[in-house]
Amino acid sequence: MAKFRKPKHDKDQPKPMRARMWWIVISPSAWAVHFLACYITAAIWCEKFSDSGNKRNLDFGVTAYTLVALAVIAGVTWLSFKNFRRSDPPVPFDFDDPNERTDFLSFTAFLLSLLSLVATLFTALVFVMVRSCD
Repeated sequence: MAKFRKPKHDKDQPKPMRARMWWIVISPSAWAVHFLACYITAAIWCEKFSDSGNKRNLDFGVTAYTLVALAVIAGVTWLSFKNFRRSDPPVPFDFDDPNERTDFLSFTAFLLSLLSLVATLFTALVFVMVRSCD
């Protein structure tokens, strides 16, 4: 009976996401680390160095944090989208099988990555619009 069992994943189907379950949390974590790094750096800079008036170091730090976070989030977004679109699944995810779960997890990781991308850009936008510590 087990001899005729359907394989859990075909070679044409996307790779199972079970081993990469943590992909769902990478993008929100990158945004959270970016948020904390930006605001902790700004708090330290405003307390210690705001009298000098040279905000170049703070801008450089926020830009570096933002570029690293966007690179990580863009990579996860691309890989999740690629894994999701590989099998061209039906969107309602009505079937309970390993391929559907993999597609659902890929779709979830893709959407969370897009949300994290927007949140990271809005975090960086605050430093562009607000130019002082007051």
